[in-house]
Amino acid sequence: MPSLQSLRSLTTFSAMPSLLCPVRTCAAPLTLEGAAWRCPQGHSFDLARSGYANLLQPQDRKSKQPGDPKEAVLARRRYLEAGHGDFLRTALLAAFDGLALPPRPAVLDVGCGEGYFLGHLAQEREIEGTGIDLSAPAVDLAARRWHGLSWFVVNADRALPFASESFDLALSLTARRNPPELHRLLRPAGRLLVTVPGEDDLIELRTAVQGEGLRRDRVGAVLDELAPFFALEARRSLRQGARLDAAPLRDLLASTYRGARSKERGRVEALTVLEVSFHLELLILRKLPPPGGGGLPDPGPGGEVWPSGGVLRYSP
Repeated sequence: MPSLQSLRSLTTFSAMPSLLCPVRTCAAPLTLEGAAWRCPQGHSFDLARSGYANLLQPQDRKSKQPGDPKEAVLARRRYLEAGHGDFLRTALLAAFDGLALPPRPAVLDVGCGEGYFLGHLAQEREIEGTGIDLSAPAVDLAARRWHGLSWFVVNADRALPFASESFDLALSLTARRNPPELHRLLRPAGRLLVTVPGEDDLIELRTAVQGEGLRRDRVGAVLDELAPFFALEARRSLRQGARLDAAPLRDLLASTYRGARSKERGRVEALTVLEVSFHLELLILRKLPPPGGGGLPDPGPGGEVWPSGGVLRYSP
Protein backbone atom coordinates (compact mmCIF):
# COMPACT_ATOMS: atom_id res chain seq x y z
CA MET A 1 0.00 0.00 0.00
CA PRO A 2 1.21 3.55 -0.70
CA SER A 3 2.38 5.51 2.33
CA LEU A 4 0.48 8.46 3.82
CA GLN A 5 3.04 10.81 2.28
CA SER A 6 2.47 9.39 -1.19
CA LEU A 7 -1.31 9.56 -0.75
CA ARG A 8 -0.98 13.25 0.09
CA SER A 9 0.58 13.79 -3.31
CA LEU A 10 -2.30 12.20 -5.23
CA THR A 11 -3.88 15.61 -5.80
CA THR A 12 -0.77 16.56 -7.76
CA PHE A 13 -1.03 13.39 -9.84
CA SER A 14 -4.73 13.90 -10.41
CA ALA A 15 -4.06 17.35 -11.88
CA MET A 16 -1.89 15.88 -14.63
CA PRO A 17 -4.21 14.86 -17.52
CA SER A 18 -1.39 14.42 -20.05
CA LEU A 19 -0.21 10.98 -18.91
CA LEU A 20 -0.74 8.25 -21.52
CA CYS A 21 -0.75 4.47 -21.28
CA PRO A 22 2.70 3.11 -22.26
CA VAL A 23 1.42 -0.30 -23.42
CA ARG A 24 2.09 -1.05 -27.08
CA THR A 25 -0.56 0.30 -29.48
CA CYS A 26 -2.62 1.73 -26.60
CA ALA A 27 -1.64 5.32 -25.65
CA ALA A 28 -5.04 5.90 -24.04
CA PRO A 29 -5.23 8.54 -21.28
CA LEU A 30 -4.33 7.31 -17.81
CA THR A 31 -6.37 8.42 -14.82
CA LEU A 32 -5.62 7.89 -11.16
CA GLU A 33 -8.11 5.52 -9.54
CA GLY A 34 -7.32 4.83 -5.93
CA ALA A 35 -3.61 4.08 -5.80
CA ALA A 36 -3.15 3.04 -9.43
CA TRP A 37 -3.06 4.64 -12.85
CA ARG A 38 -5.61 3.01 -15.18
CA CYS A 39 -6.60 3.42 -18.82
CA PRO A 40 -9.97 2.61 -20.47
CA GLN A 41 -8.43 -0.55 -21.98
CA GLY A 42 -7.87 -2.01 -18.52
CA HIS A 43 -4.11 -1.50 -18.23
CA SER A 44 -3.07 -0.62 -14.68
CA PHE A 45 0.08 0.73 -13.01
CA ASP A 46 0.21 0.71 -9.22
CA LEU A 47 1.80 3.44 -7.16
CA ALA A 48 4.74 2.27 -5.08
CA ARG A 49 4.71 2.96 -1.35
CA SER A 50 6.83 6.05 -1.90
CA GLY A 51 4.37 7.40 -4.49
CA TYR A 52 6.00 6.83 -7.89
CA ALA A 53 4.70 4.68 -10.74
CA ASN A 54 6.79 2.29 -12.83
CA LEU A 55 5.71 2.59 -16.48
CA LEU A 56 8.47 0.45 -17.99
CA GLN A 57 7.36 -2.10 -20.57
CA PRO A 58 9.25 -5.30 -21.52
CA GLN A 59 10.73 -3.64 -24.61
CA ASP A 60 12.08 -0.82 -22.40
CA ARG A 61 14.40 -3.12 -20.48
CA LYS A 62 17.85 -4.18 -21.63
CA SER A 63 18.60 -5.77 -18.26
CA LYS A 64 16.69 -7.11 -15.27
CA GLN A 65 17.31 -3.90 -13.32
CA PRO A 66 17.89 -1.11 -15.87
CA GLY A 67 19.37 2.24 -15.00
CA ASP A 68 21.69 3.22 -12.18
CA PRO A 69 21.97 0.69 -9.34
CA LYS A 70 21.06 1.66 -5.80
CA GLU A 71 24.70 2.00 -4.73
CA ALA A 72 25.41 4.60 -7.43
CA VAL A 73 22.19 6.46 -6.65
CA LEU A 74 22.99 6.68 -2.94
CA ALA A 75 26.54 7.81 -3.70
CA ARG A 76 25.25 10.60 -5.93
CA ARG A 77 22.75 11.71 -3.29
CA ARG A 78 25.46 11.89 -0.62
CA TYR A 79 27.69 13.82 -2.99
CA LEU A 80 25.01 16.34 -3.98
CA GLU A 81 23.60 16.76 -0.48
CA ALA A 82 27.12 17.65 0.67
CA GLY A 83 26.79 20.79 -1.45
CA HIS A 84 28.88 19.83 -4.46
CA GLY A 85 25.97 20.43 -6.85
CA ASP A 86 25.07 23.86 -5.49
CA PHE A 87 26.80 25.77 -8.28
CA LEU A 88 24.62 24.08 -10.90
CA ARG A 89 21.48 24.38 -8.79
CA THR A 90 22.07 28.13 -8.45
CA ALA A 91 22.70 28.51 -12.19
CA LEU A 92 19.52 26.59 -13.04
CA LEU A 93 17.48 28.81 -10.76
CA ALA A 94 18.93 31.94 -12.40
CA ALA A 95 18.23 30.54 -15.86
CA PHE A 96 14.67 29.65 -14.85
CA ASP A 97 14.06 33.19 -13.60
CA GLY A 98 15.23 34.58 -16.93
CA LEU A 99 12.72 32.62 -18.98
CA ALA A 100 9.34 34.03 -19.98
CA LEU A 101 7.38 31.08 -18.64
CA PRO A 102 3.69 31.10 -17.65
CA PRO A 103 2.70 31.07 -13.97
CA ARG A 104 3.31 27.68 -12.35
CA PRO A 105 4.88 26.16 -15.48
CA ALA A 106 4.87 22.44 -16.17
CA VAL A 107 8.48 21.24 -15.92
CA LEU A 108 9.79 17.84 -17.07
CA ASP A 109 13.16 16.60 -15.78
CA VAL A 110 14.43 13.88 -18.13
CA GLY A 111 16.90 11.67 -16.29
CA CYS A 112 15.94 13.15 -12.93
CA GLY A 113 17.97 10.67 -10.90
CA GLU A 114 17.26 11.05 -7.20
CA GLY A 115 15.41 14.31 -7.89
CA TYR A 116 17.94 16.76 -6.45
CA PHE A 117 17.68 19.50 -9.08
CA LEU A 118 13.95 19.28 -9.85
CA GLY A 119 13.16 18.99 -6.15
CA HIS A 120 15.14 22.10 -5.25
CA LEU A 121 13.59 24.02 -8.15
CA ALA A 122 10.11 23.10 -6.89
CA GLN A 123 11.13 24.07 -3.37
CA GLU A 124 12.15 27.57 -4.46
CA ARG A 125 9.71 28.28 -7.31
CA GLU A 126 6.05 27.47 -8.06
CA ILE A 127 6.07 24.72 -10.68
CA GLU A 128 4.22 21.56 -11.66
CA GLY A 129 7.16 19.18 -11.67
CA THR A 130 7.47 15.76 -13.29
CA GLY A 131 10.62 13.65 -13.07
CA ILE A 132 11.41 10.55 -15.12
CA ASP A 133 14.34 8.16 -14.97
CA LEU A 134 15.19 4.62 -16.02
CA SER A 135 16.42 3.72 -12.54
CA ALA A 136 13.72 2.56 -10.13
CA PRO A 137 16.00 3.04 -7.07
CA ALA A 138 16.64 6.64 -8.14
CA VAL A 139 12.97 7.46 -8.71
CA ASP A 140 12.01 5.78 -5.44
CA LEU A 141 14.52 7.96 -3.61
CA ALA A 142 13.18 11.06 -5.38
CA ALA A 143 9.59 10.26 -4.43
CA ARG A 144 10.56 9.70 -0.79
CA ARG A 145 12.51 12.94 -0.57
CA TRP A 146 10.45 15.34 -2.70
CA HIS A 147 6.69 15.25 -2.13
CA GLY A 148 4.07 17.00 -4.24
CA LEU A 149 5.85 16.20 -7.52
CA SER A 150 5.13 13.47 -10.06
CA TRP A 151 7.72 10.70 -10.44
CA PHE A 152 7.80 7.90 -13.02
CA VAL A 153 10.18 5.13 -14.06
CA VAL A 154 10.42 5.56 -17.84
CA ASN A 155 12.90 4.78 -20.61
CA ALA A 156 13.57 8.22 -22.08
CA ASP A 157 15.21 6.72 -25.19
CA ARG A 158 11.75 5.64 -26.34
CA ALA A 159 8.52 7.53 -26.93
CA LEU A 160 7.52 9.15 -23.66
CA PRO A 161 4.07 8.52 -22.12
CA PHE A 162 2.83 12.10 -22.23
CA ALA A 163 0.54 13.91 -24.64
CA SER A 164 2.10 16.35 -27.08
CA GLU A 165 2.69 19.92 -25.85
CA SER A 166 2.31 18.99 -22.18
CA PHE A 167 5.27 20.94 -20.78
CA ASP A 168 6.60 24.49 -20.72
CA LEU A 169 10.17 23.57 -19.79
CA ALA A 170 12.30 20.44 -20.08
CA LEU A 171 15.56 19.77 -18.24
CA SER A 172 18.17 17.40 -19.66
CA LEU A 173 21.07 17.58 -17.22
CA THR A 174 22.60 14.11 -17.24
CA ALA A 175 20.49 11.91 -19.51
CA ARG A 176 20.85 11.09 -23.18
CA ARG A 177 18.71 13.38 -25.28
CA ASN A 178 15.85 12.39 -27.58
CA PRO A 179 15.33 15.61 -29.59
CA PRO A 180 12.13 14.63 -31.47
CA GLU A 181 10.39 13.62 -28.26
CA LEU A 182 11.53 16.68 -26.34
CA HIS A 183 10.24 18.82 -29.20
CA ARG A 184 6.90 16.98 -29.25
CA LEU A 185 6.35 17.33 -25.51
CA LEU A 186 7.11 21.05 -25.28
CA ARG A 187 4.51 23.71 -25.92
CA PRO A 188 5.12 26.19 -28.78
CA ALA A 189 6.91 28.68 -26.51
CA GLY A 190 8.69 25.90 -24.62
CA ARG A 191 12.30 25.97 -23.51
CA LEU A 192 14.93 23.27 -23.06
CA LEU A 193 17.82 23.50 -20.58
CA VAL A 194 20.76 21.21 -21.29
CA THR A 195 24.07 20.78 -19.50
CA VAL A 196 27.14 19.52 -21.34
CA PRO A 197 30.43 18.61 -19.61
CA GLY A 198 33.06 21.22 -20.48
CA GLU A 199 36.61 20.51 -21.56
CA ASP A 200 37.97 20.85 -18.02
CA ASP A 201 35.18 19.05 -16.18
CA LEU A 202 36.67 16.62 -13.64
CA ILE A 203 39.94 16.62 -15.56
CA GLU A 204 41.92 15.85 -12.40
CA LEU A 205 39.69 12.88 -11.59
CA ARG A 206 39.81 11.68 -15.19
CA THR A 207 43.59 11.87 -15.10
CA ALA A 208 43.69 9.91 -11.84
CA VAL A 209 41.30 7.24 -13.11
CA GLN A 210 42.46 6.86 -16.70
CA GLY A 211 46.05 8.04 -16.49
CA GLU A 212 45.27 10.91 -18.85
CA GLY A 213 42.82 13.78 -19.02
CA LEU A 214 41.66 14.38 -22.57
CA ARG A 215 39.96 17.70 -23.24
CA ARG A 216 37.03 17.48 -25.63
CA ASP A 217 34.53 20.11 -26.72
CA ARG A 218 31.15 18.35 -26.83
CA VAL A 219 28.94 21.40 -27.24
CA GLY A 220 29.12 21.50 -31.03
CA ALA A 221 27.99 17.90 -31.36
CA VAL A 222 25.09 18.47 -28.95
CA LEU A 223 23.93 21.57 -30.84
CA ASP A 224 24.11 19.67 -34.13
CA GLU A 225 21.98 16.92 -32.60
CA LEU A 226 19.37 19.43 -31.44
CA ALA A 227 19.54 21.78 -34.45
CA PRO A 228 16.47 20.53 -36.40
CA PHE A 229 14.27 21.00 -33.35
CA PHE A 230 15.78 23.71 -31.11
CA ALA A 231 17.64 27.01 -31.47
CA LEU A 232 20.28 28.18 -29.00
CA GLU A 233 19.21 31.28 -27.06
CA ALA A 234 22.02 31.50 -24.53
CA ARG A 235 25.12 29.65 -23.38
CA ARG A 236 26.69 29.98 -19.95
CA SER A 237 29.98 28.49 -18.81
CA LEU A 238 29.84 27.24 -15.23
CA ARG A 239 33.17 26.70 -13.49
CA GLN A 240 34.01 25.87 -9.91
CA GLY A 241 36.84 24.21 -8.06
CA ALA A 242 36.62 22.08 -4.95
CA ARG A 243 38.96 20.27 -2.62
CA LEU A 244 37.52 16.80 -2.10
CA ASP A 245 38.63 14.38 0.57
CA ALA A 246 38.40 10.60 0.39
CA ALA A 247 34.65 10.17 1.09
CA PRO A 248 33.26 12.52 -1.59
CA LEU A 249 35.91 11.28 -4.03
CA ARG A 250 34.62 7.74 -3.61
CA ASP A 251 31.03 8.91 -4.06
CA LEU A 252 31.97 10.91 -7.15
CA LEU A 253 33.76 7.91 -8.61
CA ALA A 254 30.83 5.59 -7.85
CA SER A 255 28.33 7.90 -9.55
CA THR A 256 30.53 9.02 -12.46
CA TYR A 257 32.88 6.18 -13.42
CA ARG A 258 30.77 3.12 -12.71
CA GLY A 259 32.59 1.20 -15.44
CA ALA A 260 36.04 1.90 -14.05
CA ARG A 261 38.35 -1.11 -13.88
CA SER A 262 39.57 -2.28 -10.50
CA LYS A 263 43.04 -0.88 -11.23
CA GLU A 264 41.56 2.51 -12.13
CA ARG A 265 39.28 2.45 -9.10
CA GLY A 266 42.23 1.64 -6.90
CA ARG A 267 44.05 4.78 -8.06
CA VAL A 268 41.25 6.98 -6.77
CA GLU A 269 40.66 4.99 -3.60
CA ALA A 270 44.31 5.55 -2.73
CA LEU A 271 43.80 9.32 -2.80
CA THR A 272 43.08 11.14 0.44
CA VAL A 273 42.46 14.54 -1.14
CA LEU A 274 42.19 15.95 -4.66
CA GLU A 275 41.63 19.41 -6.12
CA VAL A 276 38.86 18.95 -8.68
CA SER A 277 37.63 21.30 -11.43
CA PHE A 278 33.96 21.41 -12.36
CA HIS A 279 33.14 22.80 -15.80
CA LEU A 280 29.68 22.63 -17.32
CA GLU A 281 28.19 24.40 -20.31
CA LEU A 282 24.56 25.36 -19.70
CA LEU A 283 22.59 25.67 -22.93
CA ILE A 284 19.24 27.46 -23.07
CA LEU A 285 17.27 26.55 -26.18
CA ARG A 286 13.88 27.46 -27.59
CA LYS A 287 11.56 25.16 -29.49
CA LEU A 288 11.53 25.67 -33.25
CA PRO A 289 8.54 25.15 -35.56
CA PRO A 290 8.36 21.59 -36.92
CA PRO A 291 11.08 20.95 -39.53
CA GLY A 292 9.76 21.58 -43.04
CA GLY A 293 6.67 23.26 -41.66
CA GLY A 294 4.90 19.94 -41.17
CA GLY A 295 4.13 17.86 -38.16
CA LEU A 296 6.75 15.79 -36.40
CA PRO A 297 6.48 12.02 -36.18
CA ASP A 298 4.32 11.28 -33.17
CA PRO A 299 4.42 7.58 -32.40
CA GLY A 300 2.95 7.90 -28.94
CA PRO A 301 3.90 5.32 -26.32
CA GLY A 302 3.18 2.52 -28.82
CA GLY A 303 6.26 3.35 -30.90
CA GLU A 304 9.89 4.20 -30.50
CA VAL A 305 11.59 7.38 -31.61
CA TRP A 306 15.19 6.80 -32.60
CA PRO A 307 17.90 9.46 -32.09
CA SER A 308 17.86 10.12 -35.85
CA GLY A 309 14.25 11.23 -35.58
CA GLY A 310 12.86 8.23 -37.46
CA VAL A 311 9.97 6.30 -36.03
CA LEU A 312 9.55 2.58 -35.54
CA ARG A 313 5.90 1.66 -35.18
CA TYR A 314 4.84 -1.54 -33.53
CA SER A 315 2.30 -3.76 -35.22
CA PRO A 316 -0.89 -4.52 -33.29
